[in-house]
Amino acid sequence: MESNNPIHKVAVIGAGAMGSQIAMVCALQGHPVYLNDLDPQQLKQAEIELKKRMERSIEKKRLTEEQVNEAFHLLELGTELSHIHDADLVIEAVVEKLDVKRDLFKKIDEVTAPHAILATNSSTIVSSKMADVTTRPERVCNLHFFNPPLVMELVEVVKGPHTSEETAERAFQFVEGIGKTPVMLQKEISGFIANRILGKLMDEAVYLLENGYATHEEIDTVCTKALNHPIGPFSLMDLTGIDVNYFVRMQRYEETGNENDRPAKIVEDKVKKGELGRKTGQGFYQYT
Repeated sequence: MESNNPIHKVAVIGAGAMGSQIAMVCALQGHPVYLNDLDPQQLKQAEIELKKRMERSIEKKRLTEEQVNEAFHLLELGTELSHIHDADLVIEAVVEKLDVKRDLFKKIDEVTAPHAILATNSSTIVSSKMADVTTRPERVCNLHFFNPPLVMELVEVVKGPHTSEETAERAFQFVEGIGKTPVMLQKEISGFIANRILGKLMDEAVYLLENGYATHEEIDTVCTKALNHPIGPFSLMDLTGIDVNYFVRMQRYEETGNENDRPAKIVEDKVKKGELGRKTGQGFYQYT
């Protein structure tokens, strides 16, 4: 039986940059939100980061102090997964590793109400790879927010072969309701739309760098000045995390066995050295 419950309470699992900002986006639009993470330190860090971002938004007059206080009032942070029992929508935003996500989806399914929609924010992994560990595959879908969620307008809503029309429609309407622009993919494909197109651009940029045609700075300059992209591919990798690019490629390589899907050597080297981009202060560029 499908359920027409409106989406009121939201739970977000994973308090990294993506998860914490998705939680804030929902709270700013009046939804009670439970932001969950296994690591109390990560939750503390998320709260500090969100406060900084919200203070900047108040300074720039994008938000009022009242709006921000109200959002923080609606936002609860905690380590107990049982607290998501009354959520109408759960958004998973943990590491891009299939086994971790499958394990988590099984647990989420056990503790949430039967009507709840279970969504993954994965940037590549299709929801059919998680749906089969739940008792409600028809209520599982992808809701892919872009980095940083507080700024980026688009959300890809991806309907798997298991996802019901009604679930896809409720998810789509929810995205509209939080002030974002949803795009519905009628069937699932690894990487969805934006990342498949971006992936081709990234591959070419890395190829040109590795083969000595130009430096990463020069390639970024061409993309921003000639193609009018707001940010070059190497700056973007630094922003989203070079490890994210690595995990996404490894996931795809494990699925296809195609050598061309493997992470680039230059990306692998950076990950081994712990040079993951802005979050570590060093990636393709240096950050202070």
